[in-house]
Amino acid sequence: MANHDSVVESSPLKPNEAVSSPELVPDLATQPVSDLVDFGQMLFSQAEIFAASMLRPWNAYQIGIALGLWALAHVLRAILGPRIRNWMATREGWPKWRMRILVVVHQRLRPIFFVILLWIAVALMREFTWPSRSYVLGIIATLATAWLFVVFLTRLIRSKVLRRTVRYGAWTYVTLHILGLTSDAARLLDRASIEAGEFRLSLLLIIQAIVILGVLIVVARFFTTTTSKRIQSNEEISPSMRVLIVKVLQLAFYGIAFYIGVKAIGIDLTGLAVLSGAIGVGLGFGLQKVVSNLVSGVIILLDKSIKPGDVISLGETFGWINTLGARYASVVTRDGKEYLIPNEDLITNQVVNWSHSNDFVRLDIFFGTAYGDDPHTVRKLAIEAAQGVERVLTFKAPVCHIVGFGDSSVDYILRFWIRDPTQGLTNIRGNVYLALWDAFQENNISIPFPQREVKMLNNEPPNLPD
Repeated sequence: MANHDSVVESSPLKPNEAVSSPELVPDLATQPVSDLVDFGQMLFSQAEIFAASMLRPWNAYQIGIALGLWALAHVLRAILGPRIRNWMATREGWPKWRMRILVVVHQRLRPIFFVILLWIAVALMREFTWPSRSYVLGIIATLATAWLFVVFLTRLIRSKVLRRTVRYGAWTYVTLHILGLTSDAARLLDRASIEAGEFRLSLLLIIQAIVILGVLIVVARFFTTTTSKRIQSNEEISPSMRVLIVKVLQLAFYGIAFYIGVKAIGIDLTGLAVLSGAIGVGLGFGLQKVVSNLVSGVIILLDKSIKPGDVISLGETFGWINTLGARYASVVTRDGKEYLIPNEDLITNQVVNWSHSNDFVRLDIFFGTAYGDDPHTVRKLAIEAAQGVERVLTFKAPVCHIVGFGDSSVDYILRFWIRDPTQGLTNIRGNVYLALWDAFQENNISIPFPQREVKMLNNEPPNLPD
């Protein structure tokens, strides 16, 4: 059995000991900014010491074991991966959420096998050798496990950019925490700062602000989404009031999250309030249209003149309101085009709301028949033809009237009602015209059209003067 001296000599140099030694790490809070270069050189020298300790025999073979286990995990992934995938293909009756978890696990088989093999190796080495002989391998296993958990947790984030940002940030923090370097890294980030009077901004403060605000915004977004779904499903609230309540809740939740985040970081909002007031006056002149649209949107939601689902006409635009935003309203036409109409135009211009108080819409079509046809028969046939068209309401019976005697026809107007203007107006007019055509053809009712006759008086050429 080795003596005490040999045991001490075989103890590896721990990473946190190499970095946080009092002789090597100065007090960064009192070190002048001009010595930052010297501090970088000091860190480089400490890194050299740490690398040298890793090359010692009892540490080098642990790194070699880790590399061998990674290669073995790669081989296991190549052998078992296709079999697991084929087994997943036979699970047709499983819920989608369970299949998604299996897909994520299948994509991470290599690191999963690596973590399992690492902990098996650490357990065996701690059982049959000195604990110091598996110290580096234990650190590698802890890091690999933490990184793997970070990967699985960040899969819950849908945005790829945000997912990668959170993943890399979590990997960095977990690594520093496991190696015992968090306090030293915090002091180093706090040293990189900008000072102007009592104002001081450091990298550490910026990172803390990003983390705290990010977490609070995610929480605010969760509460906003959950509350919005409940409000949208409440049929007792009008559609316009639902939109208004959702917008107010979004503003309140995000505003509270920003205020709490800024106060938690320690930024004084008194000076910011004065500065924001001055900026607001300047922006008020430059963003008059934007402010006007915002105020117009609030007015529209309050007076309920326009709400999602209404069919409107504004100039040449005819369609239904898809969404009401803070600055504009989205109007979708029958041809699939989506117009973004500023809220100010909906307030100042004349808007035809086909479904403001109710869904009933009356349509008029004009036609003419020959003078030789009986007007009473024509009116009866027109009403019956309109009543036979789908979408034409029968309890609000169509009517047909004579509106004039034209040059070659008796002119009529046919009026009928529908209650689904969102399904289109041109198509229902066309169907009624087609029904009139069929009815007139069956009953020998003629639709006159202008005719012109050209009469040649003679074929002699005109007499031209000499």
